[in-house]
Amino acid sequence: MKKEITAGTLTLEANVELLSPTKGVVITHPHPLYGGDMDNPVVSVIKGAFLEKGFTTLTFNFRGVGASTGRFDNGKGEIRDLGYALDHLKSLGIREICLAGYSFGAWVIAHTQRPDVNRMLLVSPPAAFMDFSEAAAMDCPVTAVTGSLDELAPPKFVTPLMKRLDQESALVVMEGADHFYSGFTEELSATVSDLIIT
Repeated sequence: MKKEITAGTLTLEANVELLSPTKGVVITHPHPLYGGDMDNPVVSVIKGAFLEKGFTTLTFNFRGVGASTGRFDNGKGEIRDLGYALDHLKSLGIREICLAGYSFGAWVIAHTQRPDVNRMLLVSPPAAFMDFSEAAAMDCPVTAVTGSLDELAPPKFVTPLMKRLDQESALVVMEGADHFYSGFTEELSATVSDLIIT
């Protein structure tokens, strides 16, 4: 279901799939300046895994992407965009909230501190490409997936990041997968599904 989310003076293009009245996930997309949007194939795989588990899903375009107004704000505005998306999900009555993000979307999630978030899933957080130094320890469980051949999110960079975000974090490394999960979408779907706590 297409939605418009009010984000201060902006509006964000969104899509909401209402399944559960109590549990839901907001999923964030890759870097806007490199063609990332809410219809990205990896985002769609993540969304499908949560739908199969019965979650309500909310995907949206960051400011300046698709029909969302505004322009790219180098991460700061995009973190605020996520906050508005979370508030919209809560307005639907959802109380058990997950965040899931891919690439730049994972960076945004890692910089979001919200006490109303129950758990986070980072898919290929680009620790070799973007600065995560301001990402602080989270108050909720954090899990991650990356590929062994991912040049933007290599396991040797993601492992210490995850330990900093959550000492109890779980990291799944998919052998042979690159940043785009080319040829690995079915395996990614199964991996994400295994990490979802219902």
